[in-house]
Amino acid sequence: MSVKGGRRPPLVADKRHSKQPQKPKAAPKRTTARRPRKRASWPVRLITGTVGLLARTAWAIGWRAGFAVGSVLALATLFFYAQLQPLGAYVDARTKGSVTLLDRDSQVFAWRGETFGGQIDAASVSPYLKNAVIATEDKRFYGHLGISPRGIASAIRINLAEGRGPLEGNGGSTITQQVAKLLCLGVEYDPAVWKTEGDYEDDCRRGGVWRKIKEVPFALALEAKFSKDEILTLYLNRAYLGAGARGFEAAAQRYFGKSANTVDPAEAAMLAGLLKAPTRYAPTANLKRSQDRAAVVLGLMHDQDYLTDAQYNDAMAHPARLSKAAAARAGGYFADWVMESGPAFLTSDTTEDVIIQTTLDQRIQKSAEEALHQIFSTRLKEGSKAQAAIVVMSADGAVRAMVGGRDTQVTGAFNRATQAKRQTGSTFKPFVYAAALDMGWNLNTIVEDAPLTLHVPGSGEWSPKNYERDYRGPITLTEALAHSVNTATVRVSEAVGRDAVRGVANNFGFEADLAEGPALALGVSESTLLEMTGAYAGILNGGTSVRPYGMLELRLRGEDTALAGQEGGMGERVISEEAARELTYMMYQVIESGTGRRARLDGRQAAGKTGTTQAARDAWFIGFTADYVAGVWMGYDDNTPLSGVTGGGLPAEIWHEVMVRVEEGVPATPLPMANPADYVNEPVYDPYYQPVPGQGQVRQRPQGPEGFLVDLLGAILRGGN
Repeated sequence: MSVKGGRRPPLVADKRHSKQPQKPKAAPKRTTARRPRKRASWPVRLITGTVGLLARTAWAIGWRAGFAVGSVLALATLFFYAQLQPLGAYVDARTKGSVTLLDRDSQVFAWRGETFGGQIDAASVSPYLKNAVIATEDKRFYGHLGISPRGIASAIRINLAEGRGPLEGNGGSTITQQVAKLLCLGVEYDPAVWKTEGDYEDDCRRGGVWRKIKEVPFALALEAKFSKDEILTLYLNRAYLGAGARGFEAAAQRYFGKSANTVDPAEAAMLAGLLKAPTRYAPTANLKRSQDRAAVVLGLMHDQDYLTDAQYNDAMAHPARLSKAAAARAGGYFADWVMESGPAFLTSDTTEDVIIQTTLDQRIQKSAEEALHQIFSTRLKEGSKAQAAIVVMSADGAVRAMVGGRDTQVTGAFNRATQAKRQTGSTFKPFVYAAALDMGWNLNTIVEDAPLTLHVPGSGEWSPKNYERDYRGPITLTEALAHSVNTATVRVSEAVGRDAVRGVANNFGFEADLAEGPALALGVSESTLLEMTGAYAGILNGGTSVRPYGMLELRLRGEDTALAGQEGGMGERVISEEAARELTYMMYQVIESGTGRRARLDGRQAAGKTGTTQAARDAWFIGFTADYVAGVWMGYDDNTPLSGVTGGGLPAEIWHEVMVRVEEGVPATPLPMANPADYVNEPVYDPYYQPVPGQGQVRQRPQGPEGFLVDLLGAILRGGN
């Protein structure tokens, strides 16, 4: 190191340790010059400013609108909440009562009106049914507050995908919203506004944006007023499930004959499946369709873990089936007749639930229906419009079965057994002979079968003809009835007097006015099949009139005291028991050797009478065994003549098929009839008839005093009649 002057500077050690630490020198400050900020272009500033303004405006409007909507919704909810009544007021949706009809064994066979089986509770109903309803209708039921935005969005998507409007078809309604609809949003039925309850319910079910909007606060009010289980209870009790069943309890009883509290998975699935379309999926309308729908519900239950694999497989392998009563759907015509015969305020117009015990025998009813179906399906031409009716009753007038037409599973249809008044034809003839037997004639009395001409005032000469167009000469009354001989029957009628014949017929149950002229004897008067069968019951029971009846008692559900009892049954004696026994034998011969041979029963005695009216517009067969009386009518509703059908043909065959089934397993009992060997043959004397060459016995009534004496003598010989 060089130094100035050649001298070295003194050596000084660095001060490594000092009492006061030295502060490090601050780094020199770096100063950076701020670059001038580049301003956005005016279009960008315009757009961003506008967006910001719109966002702030939308927020300002949005929260205010939301607040307003929320306030309106809250007020509407409070309004509906204040109007809601306690749960019990809503359980039964009906304004009218129902009628349940029981057969002679106290088994249900028919219902009329909307039935309500009684209140059920979501907490005690079959868990399978509860889960089936939730799985099918609203799987998020226990998690929402009454409405499901998710469900609504899904429904809108489905509707749009299928080409419908957003609110058409699937509505995405929760169970709570469906209850709101079932309650008609709190609007009660008013007859002044709606003509019928059907109109009221249609209005309640009608969709539309405004009704959907109103459903929201009402559903919220329901959720606030009731618990989830209470809302489900309302749904289970008010839902309509087809075939007149209101609520799941009524439906379970109607379709399965059991309570909704005890249904199994397959039955629960079938009931829940009805909610989609009650009429279409009702098992009484189409069991297979209902079972297919139930299979879909079972799949939903399985997917949502309501059914184990084993339960699901078992239910699929053993689908629900109808109860015996529901499957039969028997006795529709009979049920309608009983309803019409009872007081309207306790039947068709009842506001209470009514139970009617009846005389119907479902076994006999099924026998009659099967017999009719067999004959019509095998013996009639395809497309035939011919109709038929059947009545079966006991000797006291208790109706056991009734078929009012070919279509047996009906309600409210025209009943040809009770409503169709038709000419009776030769089925009327037994009452002509009943009058004669009751006057002292007997089954062996001789009457002439020969040409006959009568003068009818105002109509001129009248000459009845026999069906076979020939004449047998002198024959017994038994032969005359067995072969349905017209001329002989008219002679008997004229001999005993038409008034006597009319009196016997009226007393046996004919309500209509009977013909005045001599054709009365040949059945030109009109009657119903029910009346005719009831009149024949009077012959079987020994000559006492009967009034056909179907109701045994009527009472309110839950009550033990009957409000109405049996109306009908045995009446007063019409002819002597001896006359009835003789007539029974004569009618027995109709089947054994006469016009009714096709009705003969192997190993069992039967009596009856055929009947065919003018131009074969009506064909009848009415007869009886010792156990039952049965009547069959066949014809066209428009009075078209039958082709090749007489009373001894298809009607007798139908009667035979009915009675073979009815009497199956019943011990054979002899008919209460007379023995012909106990009676002598004696000719009929009547001064009204005189032989005329070439014309046989012709009625020739003398005029003036001589005619009066002849009339007097005839009256004396006829026993004062």
